[in-house]
Amino acid sequence: MALKDFIKKQFIDVIHCTEDDDEVIAWRFPMQDMEIQNGAILTVRESQTALFVNEGLVADVFEPGKYELTTNTLPVLTYLKNWDKLFQSPFKSDVYFFSTRQRLDRKWGTTNPITVRDAEFGAVRLRAFGIYSYRIVDAKKFHGSVSGTLERYSVDKLESQLRNTIVSHIAGLFGETSVPFLDMAANQDLFGQTLKEKVSPLFDSFGLALDNFVVQNISLPEELEKALDTRINMSLVGDLGQYTRYQVASSIPLVAQNEGGAAGAGAGIGAGISMGQIMGQSMLVATQAPTSGAPLIDEVTATLEKLHALVGKGILSQDEFDAKKAEFLKKLS
Repeated sequence: MALKDFIKKQFIDVIHCTEDDDEVIAWRFPMQDMEIQNGAILTVRESQTALFVNEGLVADVFEPGKYELTTNTLPVLTYLKNWDKLFQSPFKSDVYFFSTRQRLDRKWGTTNPITVRDAEFGAVRLRAFGIYSYRIVDAKKFHGSVSGTLERYSVDKLESQLRNTIVSHIAGLFGETSVPFLDMAANQDLFGQTLKEKVSPLFDSFGLALDNFVVQNISLPEELEKALDTRINMSLVGDLGQYTRYQVASSIPLVAQNEGGAAGAGAGIGAGISMGQIMGQSMLVATQAPTSGAPLIDEVTATLEKLHALVGKGILSQDEFDAKKAEFLKKLS
């Protein structure tokens, strides 16, 4: 090396790293045109690991502590370089720092619904989301398989891969389970533990430990949620005719309070009586045998027309009308 080039060199006597960016998980100490002075001090703080790389090979790994860089603290590097001067002159290596603290509250979730076969509903589409936490436990493995020689490596580059892997295992887990959707909420802890066991090998291959994995929610898409709500409501209603009569009776005092006073009340009572008559007809039609032929079809048609008119008046809901219509058509088939 020419004398003027040597003079340009700067000698490093203190090596340390303080985290100024919460998202950076690996950072290379700036070494351009600088060499490490023999006897320099390396400080590795709690929640950090330092890695020395020489000519592309990992020389030494330093856990938290304070180190004086001599032949006693860098034996592997000494072997690789075969220093005949026992570090009495400066040397050049790349130094990487890794944040080993836990990365908490990392989000995962299904971008699109996953179609699975449910024991109760048949084919359904499920969504799921939750949180997980992880940390670096093997800096050498992480450097070799993930961060490499990049000057800075942030968690967003890593977590896209982690999330996609988690979601891919969810599809398989839902396909394997025999737990009906309605029972999944009670088994979220079990699902979380099972998923953790499935994806932990991937984290380990990156030098990471998956410390915690939580399934926060398993749900249906919005349109299927509405259909399920309708089914639950119908099961709670029970006897549709009895429920409708109750609705009519409950609405009479409210109708009397509307504009029109007594006339409005009379109209409400009249609607209630009409409703009772129609529902009585509907029950009669529903219990008749299908051998009645054309007269029964006419009666069903007339009754459905009357029920549909009540839907327009807001006395009968569309779901209630559809349920009664399906009941009549089943009798005719």
